[in-house]
Amino acid sequence: MRLLLPILLSTSAIAQVGPNYERPATEAPAHFKNVAWREARPSASQPKGEWWKVFHDAKLNELMAQATTNNQNLKAAIARFDQARATARIARTDLLPSLSVPLSANRQRTSENAISPIPLNGLYYEGPAYNATTDLTWELDLFGKIRRGVEAGRADAEAAADTVHNVLLGIQADVATNYFKLRSLDQEIRLVREAVGLRGEAFKIAKARVQAGAGSELEQAQSETEVASAEAETSSLQAQRDQLENAIAILLGSSAASFRIPVSGSGLYSPPSLPVGAPSDLLERRPDIAQAERSLAAATARIGVAKAQFFPSIKLIGSGGFQSADIDLLMQPESLIWSYGPSISIPLFSGGKNHFNLSKAKAAHDEALADYRQAFLTAVADVETSLSSIRNLAISAEAQQRARNSAERAASLAKTRYESGTSPYLDVIEANRTTLSTQRATVQLASQRLIASVSLIKALGGGWNSTQPGVMPVVTPDPAARSLPESEKKGFFSKVKGLFKKKEKEAVMP
Repeated sequence: MRLLLPILLSTSAIAQVGPNYERPATEAPAHFKNVAWREARPSASQPKGEWWKVFHDAKLNELMAQATTNNQNLKAAIARFDQARATARIARTDLLPSLSVPLSANRQRTSENAISPIPLNGLYYEGPAYNATTDLTWELDLFGKIRRGVEAGRADAEAAADTVHNVLLGIQADVATNYFKLRSLDQEIRLVREAVGLRGEAFKIAKARVQAGAGSELEQAQSETEVASAEAETSSLQAQRDQLENAIAILLGSSAASFRIPVSGSGLYSPPSLPVGAPSDLLERRPDIAQAERSLAAATARIGVAKAQFFPSIKLIGSGGFQSADIDLLMQPESLIWSYGPSISIPLFSGGKNHFNLSKAKAAHDEALADYRQAFLTAVADVETSLSSIRNLAISAEAQQRARNSAERAASLAKTRYESGTSPYLDVIEANRTTLSTQRATVQLASQRLIASVSLIKALGGGWNSTQPGVMPVVTPDPAARSLPESEKKGFFSKVKGLFKKKEKEAVMP
């Protein structure tokens, strides 16, 4: 028995069934299509955590801060991470001995035919029995079942942390996307309202010309139609803006009824430049890829847990304390009892449960592996799509600016020719419509370029500085969360101490 414990402990430190996790190889692209990546070099000055600051918009910075602290989906993700971390810590406690102090007091009757070294001849005991013992249980991790469970729990906690960052990145990207759409609508509403004013002036002129007998009622009706159409378009754009404002309110954890974003009179900013770095290094920083990789590690460890079920389980069990039929004699040396020794459980037959459990663990591993590879392929496609959008939208924006300049020039010429009597009013209407359409298209393209930049940043995992570690976001705690009364927050001994104090106060009261 003296040699058994060292042998078991040494064996426990070596043996561990199941495969060790190795990160699967992925075919990372050396470069992306349709874009020239610069040579990788240190990029500590580039933002990662607060990537939205590359757009230099103070209001956007303010919205991002509110979303990070108040978004309810983010709070739920952090709570899930706390659960996974606690589960990992629970699994780690299985490596340690379990110690308990069971106290019992009962009345019992022994059997007249109980097993005894001497004949009982009808003797039995009936009366109270008091026990005050200490029980020790320690399962020896001979084949790594517990250690593999700890490994799986740790990987699950890391995957939950990556999920938090993935949720946070999605929230931030949605805030930025909706914000740029809203700012684009601000510019469109301004352009349409300017058109309403100009068309209103044209309508007054046409009406005055009809009253003076120099114009036709057709021109007046056409002018009135253009004014009404522009006013209707303004209301439609305002409805879209209200919807985006409400969507941003939800992302910020605010009530849509009281949330407002003031209208901005400034134009949209130019999109930031392309990142610096190797494509594969950037892709591997995506939270969803990291989460899939950690889930694969957990599934690999659980194969070891399933395999260990085929091997014997050995526990060291010990118990010691006092037992007596008289409570006054309970703590006497004569009442001492103790026992210790190993408990061995050898799996002989389980109806195939262990085999099926191992097959389930292997299938879960294969699923996690497929999810990891799919996440990587999706990441490559997301980056390709974003880069293509950025490249083609830049070309479109340049051409659209030329179209806007020519349309504005054509509208000016049509107005001059109409006033000189060489062109009908219909030419002015068509030119003004084309001008407004090209102006709005220019604003929309500028917004789409900013949104494409946001999509690229999201596809690259949030910014492009791989040297900055991810930090768990700090959210504003909900007052209703963990709101246990103070009496329920106290431990057992604190409650007992408080109970005695209460009794003392009652004793001294008259």
